[in-house]
Amino acid sequence: MNATPDNSLQNSCNCDDAYTLGPLQVGPPCCDPQPVIQVENLSLQYGGKTALEKVTLDIYRGCITALIGPSGCGKTSFLSAINRLIDLIPTCQISGHIRVDGEDIYDPGTNVQALRRKIGMVFQKPTPFPLSIRRNITLPLREHGITQRHKVEAIIEQVLRDVGLWDEVCDRLDTAALSLSGGQQQRLCIARALALNPEILLMDEPCSALDPIASGVVEDLISRLSGRYTIVIVTHNLAQARRIANYAAFFWIKERAGQLVEFGHCRHIFESPTHELTAAYVNGSRG
Repeated sequence: MNATPDNSLQNSCNCDDAYTLGPLQVGPPCCDPQPVIQVENLSLQYGGKTALEKVTLDIYRGCITALIGPSGCGKTSFLSAINRLIDLIPTCQISGHIRVDGEDIYDPGTNVQALRRKIGMVFQKPTPFPLSIRRNITLPLREHGITQRHKVEAIIEQVLRDVGLWDEVCDRLDTAALSLSGGQQQRLCIARALALNPEILLMDEPCSALDPIASGVVEDLISRLSGRYTIVIVTHNLAQARRIANYAAFFWIKERAGQLVEFGHCRHIFESPTHELTAAYVNGSRG
């Protein structure tokens, strides 16, 4: 069955049994969705130091996948490899394959600008441009050739509604984005990423710099976006991962390199992990 999940599938899968793929412990796909990102034997080095070693993982379309594990185990590097932000690091070397919709994104003929339009990124600290709220959204649109006024205005309203900001800022779109609260700034950054109509949204600890109330608002937003977008989120908040994710991938440092230890449906990872390291981490006795 090639079903594409929608919002009704959030954390609804009843599959629990795990199967093994080589040394990696793997749980079953949630309702058998289609893989949109296929990572095969991915290794990354910075200046000769290995950050990730031989990671193989499928990310499923329309689902939320949480990357968990201690600091320094390569989770952010994994995200950065998916939309080729690592291209900006001169000392980075990569081997293996990442395919998005079947296309190898490191093929020499890849249009990196088009790739990054397809794969949006939201960072740990809110990063609004030092411009107005409106221009934070119009600037990337114009960079990608979207300039028709009626279309731009429609996109602005739609994405701000999507992140729950429209009613809060609709009468002050030309005020500085930096005047917003931290939580509002992060939602604006998410809206900015959504404006380019991506298929995939990468999120690197998007709630860690926020207070608990703002964090809850952003977390609820991420849950609402599932089904419409494929979301990969790095989080150190295990309760958050358990609440919002369909899948979890547990990374650990082995022999000074980040490695993927176990992957599966969240319920499997948190309630009946196969690997002893996973069990120790989610139970709080390691990491």
